Amino acid sequence: MRRLAAALAGAAFVPALLATGAAPAAAASIGHAHITLVRGAAGNTVTFTTTRTGESLLDLSAAAPGADWGKAGAESAVVSMSVDGKYQSDIVIPSAHPIAREFALGGLAAGRHTLTFSFAGDRTPAGVRRAVLTDLHVRTVPTDDPDYEFLRFAPVIYGRNLADYGGQYASSFTDAPLVAWHESAPAATPGHKVLTYSVIWSNEDGGTNTPALMARWGRTTDIEWVYSVEIDANGNRVPGSDTYQGASHVTQHFAGTYEGDHALIETCTSNNNICDNVTDPMRFALSYDETLPADHPRESIMDAHPWTYQVTAEEMVREGKIENPGDPATAEVGDERNYLFLTVKKDQLPVGDTTSGVSVEVTLKGSPTVYRSDHLGTGGDPTWSLTRDVPASSTVELPAGTTADDIATIKLVRVPIGVDAGTTIHTTSVTRGFFLGSDYLPQDGFLDWHGSVDLTPSNPTATIYTS
Repeated sequence: MRRLAAALAGAAFVPALLATGAAPAAAASIGHAHITLVRGAAGNTVTFTTTRTGESLLDLSAAAPGADWGKAGAESAVVSMSVDGKYQSDIVIPSAHPIAREFALGGLAAGRHTLTFSFAGDRTPAGVRRAVLTDLHVRTVPTDDPDYEFLRFAPVIYGRNLADYGGQYASSFTDAPLVAWHESAPAATPGHKVLTYSVIWSNEDGGTNTPALMARWGRTTDIEWVYSVEIDANGNRVPGSDTYQGASHVTQHFAGTYEGDHALIETCTSNNNICDNVTDPMRFALSYDETLPADHPRESIMDAHPWTYQVTAEEMVREGKIENPGDPATAEVGDERNYLFLTVKKDQLPVGDTTSGVSVEVTLKGSPTVYRSDHLGTGGDPTWSLTRDVPASSTVELPAGTTADDIATIKLVRVPIGVDAGTTIHTTSVTRGFFLGSDYLPQDGFLDWHGSVDLTPSNPTATIYTS
């Protein structure tokens, strides 16, 4: 849990420094740490030993020669993993290059155990025939460790199985669950706490339209909380307290099946909302080990896993959701490498007022053209401005080839939405300013502004960056 917090807390955003992928010192290497799996061939079984009873996690590096998430029919290889002979998780491998991943093995007693990996030909696109797993390490969080409780109740999420969106096995090529994390907060009952679990998918086929997604959320992945549970002072589930985010983002009480203490849930809508009955043959025992540091946007989880930017960008291209050639003068989403990614921290005064939001304006050296995150004047909408009072991410589309050195100014702009109630927008930071490189991976950040500006009807703009 502490790895992400340590990487992010108190530091300017530098993506290259966040992808640690390092196994903790307590992790034990697995014999035969280089595993090659071939379509149609037998699987590979390895053994490991846990010295204490607890929740176990598997760290590994996964690659699939010939896989390309941006190429139809060769999007990924899927490896199915079993623990002590029981199916535990699918591993979707979207790249020919190794990617560091982590999965939950569930609750295991101290002793010797087996892991079996099989090339899942029934759910792997036809164009991929091999998968390679390396750097395998298992670590166990024992029952007396403070981190045990959030691993104990972490859900297992099944893939999406909708006829209009690819049917069964669709998670091998679209809207795949990539990474996950947990958050903990005090409950209303003293001594109790609420654990909330969230997932990042590669995209959402339904829900918010893509231009608004980039303007209001600063990404084309889908990020949703999926499951929440209250635990008492003894670390046990409060009966009837667990909920999930159902269709239309409505919170529902969980009435499904548990595997030990792990709720079984399923992605069941086009915009990745959840059901508590499972029907898809694919399942994902993601690791929820990481947590979100205070005052960081949810996209910080993506920053710690830079490959997620690559996967979502490639899916957008493959599914024809990218304007080609891209044009900042239209609201349509262009090549994601042409966007400035950033996060704004602000407060609306009075609290909760959403009659105005804030957008970001960029000008380039030697040009009078203004580029806006909400695309107002070029097909956008005032509702694409940022209104939420949490660190909120956004993007600004710029001409192809733009770099940080080309930027002249970055401004914050107050945007009335409907009837202007005179809201004051108090802004305290603009951070995570970065571009994607030619490989769609985040480049080093250059924008890390902290200050105090009030945007009002009489003073609606503020410059927070000049070259």
